[in-house]
Amino acid sequence: MKLPKFLLADNSDFPEDLFVVHTEYPRFILNVEEEEVEWLDDLEGDDEETMADEATKVVEAAFKWCDEELAKYDEEDED
Repeated sequence: MKLPKFLLADNSDFPEDLFVVHTEYPRFILNVEEEEVEWLDDLEGDDEETMADEATKVVEAAFKWCDEELAKYDEEDED
């Protein structure tokens, strides 16, 4: 099965939180409200600085994707 790169998720145990699940390496769950990341994969690489930069980029991409996705929901509500 092919999965999308990002998924939106919520949970009734955390009613105020919204999560983004990143399904590709490095997999993680981002709590958008708390701005916290739970890594599901170990970040591997020889250069820690490069790995930190890549991790930052993918988390920023998750925030951007989430903002764009939520804007689509807002547009649908306006129609």
